[in-house]
Amino acid sequence: MCRVIGVHRSGFYAWLRQPLSSRAVEDKRLLGLIKQFWLESGCAYGYRNITKDMKDHGESCGKNRVHRIMQNAEIRSQRGYKRHRGFKGGGVSHVAPNTLDRQFQAQGPNQSWVTDFTYIRTHEGWLYLTIVLDLFSRQIIGWSMKSNPRADLVIDALLMALWRRKPKRKVLIHSDQGVQYTCSDWRKFLVDNNLEASMSRRGNCHDNAVAESFFSLLKTERIKRKIYKTRAEARSDVFNYIELYYNPKRRHGNNNGLSPIEFEKRYLEKVASV
Repeated sequence: MCRVIGVHRSGFYAWLRQPLSSRAVEDKRLLGLIKQFWLESGCAYGYRNITKDMKDHGESCGKNRVHRIMQNAEIRSQRGYKRHRGFKGGGVSHVAPNTLDRQFQAQGPNQSWVTDFTYIRTHEGWLYLTIVLDLFSRQIIGWSMKSNPRADLVIDALLMALWRRKPKRKVLIHSDQGVQYTCSDWRKFLVDNNLEASMSRRGNCHDNAVAESFFSLLKTERIKRKIYKTRAEARSDVFNYIELYYNPKRRHGNNNGLSPIEFEKRYLEKVASV
């Protein structure tokens, strides 16, 4: 073997006994932490969010080093679905105007909420999920899951949001033009609870892009390529994602890398101290 590679036998065995460099040892230690934070994120985080987790943990390594270690270990974030084509037009709603008009940045909690619903495949049939999201912190403040997409699906999610937040002023609630959001039950519920309706243009998913973005995260990070055995199994998994991961832990670029709950907590603390 030594003759083939052209080195002296003693030199070859000395090389085998040579310990790792201090940097290699440190990289190995950091890799263990990186794997831990990556797994805790549901294998969703890339090197930027992993770097923030490392810094919160007291480590001083930079994002380039984290990127290199992850690349060498073939650790990658989950990839999203193919994006929809952009839409610039679409018919306006006769029920409510597009008051939100893609103004997705709110100055405080309970000013603008968005809502939408999606469906999740199970062996029992579809499970329909509705969410209500506060645009200020991107927190999911209301949700509902049912086996059918009738109006009570979306009303129950909004009822949860009202119960949790108890807004003192009128809130703008933005949705698409689905039949659940144009029916008389939905419109009456908004009037009775001091909520102002806003609606996307027909066929224009980007008018409700933040809600669409959350569903993309949910499907990419939790239910991608899954078919649940029962609706109860799917419901439990979605509940865990929203309440135990996304709201309290999932870092959000819109929140300067903070989770929705932490971002809102810091805002309220700042307001209280003024």
